[in-house]
Amino acid sequence: MLGLKHEVVIAGHICLDIIPEIADRRVEASTWLEPGRLNNVGPAIIATGGAVTNTGIALNKLGVRVKLLGKIGDDLFGKAILDKCQSYDGNLTDHMIISKGEVSSYTIVISSKKSDRIFLHCPGTNDTFSIQDLPFHKLKNITLFHFGYPPLMRNMYMNNGEMLSQIFQRVKSEGIMTSLDMAMPDKESESGKVNWRNVLKKTLPYVDFFLPSIEEILYMLRQDTFNKLQEKYGSSKMVSYIDSKLLSSVAEELIQMGAKTVVLKLGEQGLYMRTTQEKVINKLQFFPKDVCMKWSNRELIMPSYKVNVQGTTGAGDCTIAGYITCLLQKLSPEETLRGAVAVGGYNVEKADATSGIVSWKETTARIKRGWDHQSVKLPLSNWQFNKETNIWIGPNDQMYNNEEK
Repeated sequence: MLGLKHEVVIAGHICLDIIPEIADRRVEASTWLEPGRLNNVGPAIIATGGAVTNTGIALNKLGVRVKLLGKIGDDLFGKAILDKCQSYDGNLTDHMIISKGEVSSYTIVISSKKSDRIFLHCPGTNDTFSIQDLPFHKLKNITLFHFGYPPLMRNMYMNNGEMLSQIFQRVKSEGIMTSLDMAMPDKESESGKVNWRNVLKKTLPYVDFFLPSIEEILYMLRQDTFNKLQEKYGSSKMVSYIDSKLLSSVAEELIQMGAKTVVLKLGEQGLYMRTTQEKVINKLQFFPKDVCMKWSNRELIMPSYKVNVQGTTGAGDCTIAGYITCLLQKLSPEETLRGAVAVGGYNVEKADATSGIVSWKETTARIKRGWDHQSVKLPLSNWQFNKETNIWIGPNDQMYNNEEK
């Protein structure tokens, strides 16, 4: 452990992933679902999925005191989720909600080299997760409450996100720092038709750190722009063509909605961060005054580290784990972003979500040895690059005028 007294709770979406081994992955995945067809498969990989386990287990491996707060049923899949989590740390699941007679969420993943993966998903208890399930009496002494993937949890987006807002309002009333991560809504689903601007307007006044991907937030707030970028460049490449003015505009809107800090995940391009003014940051009552000053009125992009990518499952969740680990140590914005992209780098060096994550000591040692950053390919008009910190400084940053242009 890092030796920090602070404890974190990771709440939200949790499921069991079942991934059968397919010998001939050259066959299109869709043909496996033809009526009457028997498909021979090998052993299945059984893994936990969702923000709760991805972010929570990563934090545990980094040395942070953490508890998982997801909802599962009292079925075999629920037991499998508990067993997997407890194999890391027997105390991780102390706050888990086990609902009698309900079905745990699971996903069957059919993977082929010739086509996109097919997901057979049962939302199960994620859809019944509610404010009534939360053990608020167990949260009074924690430092940070993180919630992940509300677009995949029905009660969290119904009625313009009324319940999600209530959860954050209740947690903030205890003086606890809060953070929120999103997931991409399926445009054909109920979640995809929600007015997410209304959801965010209700919730963000109670969110200290908002950490969606740029694709998710464009879908939610600038859907026409999202559709044009996706159509022109494709889902996998669109981020590289998002210019800095769009990043600044979206972040400003989110700050105006009430978020204290906005962190936009940019995939292999790194992380963008925008923070609000000092008097608002100071209300967190967590950072000492000198650190609080460093966190106010910032606009930064930290490039990703160079890695040999083996997979991207859980990359965003693990990046958030790195970010939270730095927050708890009251590090500067630059150090926090550096730590976040480093943990994200470790994640993608393995095919699954968390096996690549190492201790915080090992993570910082690799940074100190000299870990090369990737070049940012985004159009960064009027931004300045600090060679000493390997960070891009935006026009809205308090340090902008002090840097060489």
